[in-house]
Amino acid sequence: MRPQIVDREVTMHILKTFHLHADKKLGQNFLISPSTLQAIVHAAGLGPGDTVLEVGPGIGTLTQGLAETGCQVVAIELDKRLIPVLAKTLDGYDNVRIVHGDVLKLDLLQTVGAPRFQLVANLPYYITTPIILRMLEERLPIDRLVTMVQLEVAERMVAKPGGKDYGALSVAVQYYSEPSIVMEVPPNSFYPAPAVTSAVIRCDIRKKPPVEITDERLFFRIVKAAFGQRRKMLSNALRATGASDIPAWLERAGIDGNRRGETLSLQEFAALTNTFGH
Repeated sequence: MRPQIVDREVTMHILKTFHLHADKKLGQNFLISPSTLQAIVHAAGLGPGDTVLEVGPGIGTLTQGLAETGCQVVAIELDKRLIPVLAKTLDGYDNVRIVHGDVLKLDLLQTVGAPRFQLVANLPYYITTPIILRMLEERLPIDRLVTMVQLEVAERMVAKPGGKDYGALSVAVQYYSEPSIVMEVPPNSFYPAPAVTSAVIRCDIRKKPPVEITDERLFFRIVKAAFGQRRKMLSNALRATGASDIPAWLERAGIDGNRRGETLSLQEFAALTNTFGH
């Protein structure tokens, strides 16, 4: 049996051996909860023949759990201090490849080098949303995203119309995928403990969006305008789209202009898109 990096004592030994400390700027918190690690790996449903992209492997905690499923792991790490550490902690796992780089700048298809893959990651919280949106918007050949995020971000991703958590992120995530919260993760599951509760969220990528729209870029422009100023009525908020006769547009779409953007469903945003300028 190899030492399990997720074990608190093993984590502390690695940090001490390599004179490491968590870099707050990079949002580093090391997972020390075996049950959480098992839940992430289980939610990903990986096995031999699968390929997984991990973002921010840190000292290799989640990477080890993924590698032990027999899948191919490509882990992208931004912090160059950790590259030699990972080479040591993951020594012997010939199904792991570590890449030093920025996930938002790399050509991910070329980096991963597989026809299809999954994203599984304990994401740095300061950059969670840009990473998730990149994966979805670029329509990369991903079947599933399983990520650790702040609980409040997870709640926004799964939120339904009308609630305080529902916003542009909810619409985007639900347009491209079917999200569900796997579990909540308390701060003491990490070293050092973050100031927030976390959550593991799984997003199964849709084969096609749940609504038919004529123009995807326009759809997201309308969504952005509707949520741009949350307290504004739609009749005012939609001015940001550049539309000329907003009352007539809303009437064509069958939507009351006195409503606010956070009450609109994906179907209603689709109706606005498909009647724009008609």
